[in-house]
Amino acid sequence: MQETLRLGLYAIPAFLLLMAVEFIGYHREKEPKADRAGVSVRDTATSLSIYAIGQLTKPLNHVIQLPVVVIAAAFAPHTLSSSDWRVWVAALVLADLAYYAQHRMDHRIRLLWAGHSVHHSSRHFNLSTAVRLPWLIPGSFLTAVVDVPLALIGIPAWMIFLAHSIVLLFQYPIHTERVDRLPRPIEFVFNTPSHHRVHHGANNPYLDKNYGGILIVWDRMFGSYAEEAETVRYGLTTNINTHNPLKANYHEFAGMVRDIRRARTWRGRAGYLFGPPGWREAEAAVRPGRTAAPASGTVVPTPASGPGDERGAAMPTGREDKDAVPV
Repeated sequence: MQETLRLGLYAIPAFLLLMAVEFIGYHREKEPKADRAGVSVRDTATSLSIYAIGQLTKPLNHVIQLPVVVIAAAFAPHTLSSSDWRVWVAALVLADLAYYAQHRMDHRIRLLWAGHSVHHSSRHFNLSTAVRLPWLIPGSFLTAVVDVPLALIGIPAWMIFLAHSIVLLFQYPIHTERVDRLPRPIEFVFNTPSHHRVHHGANNPYLDKNYGGILIVWDRMFGSYAEEAETVRYGLTTNINTHNPLKANYHEFAGMVRDIRRARTWRGRAGYLFGPPGWREAEAAVRPGRTAAPASGTVVPTPASGPGDERGAAMPTGREDKDAVPV
């Protein structure tokens, strides 16, 4: 754990330097591209404040996740040697696969989406977006379960957490619009800025695609890959339109709690907690092949913009940040 924390601290100066270089590059560009979101001073400040406050709560998330991995490691028949380079390769590849599974769960289980949604709440896509991370992650013990196989085969717990930190650090520089497509062999194997722009898209066919951390091959293997084609519109399909870091972190959690309180059945409450974003108790009650008639005075919602996605109506195309720098 100390190695993980030390790695994060060493990375902060590099984060800030690259962020400054990107920001200057946007302002010095002579011919801005209209299909880019650019940068916003207020949006960047929101992301940085979220990151700063998150450093205070980060240890609490480790307290939740650490016991799951440590207990699993205690049942391993043997412990692999950290002096063997093959163990490091296996740890990194398997941690990346575990990250893919965790990330997919973050998007498909509403309890987890309630935490992860803050990372997608910015309507811009730049290096500051990369550090817009949740403070306390509801249900983080669920995602820790995917690390159990790594611990059971003998990978030391500290190495698992360090490998996850490397996976996260890899993704920092790919949060940018300033890097176009990379050579095809790289695009085929690795997660790139192009692939990750797709992941942050709020428009179809980009919703819930490209979950990979370092490798994009997992998405190609498991059917969640999408190529960058049309212009990407960033943010949530229903944007929160706030620069308040507290609201940005907990707006979805508050919405989930409201839905649970209004649910009429235990099945409904469980659905709002563990179902995908967009799950509706009334819709789930309708049997296949039957159409439920809306009650008198009921407003029938428009279909979500993606399969199983609650994130609401289509996102408006206009940008609301007055201090945004288009590129």
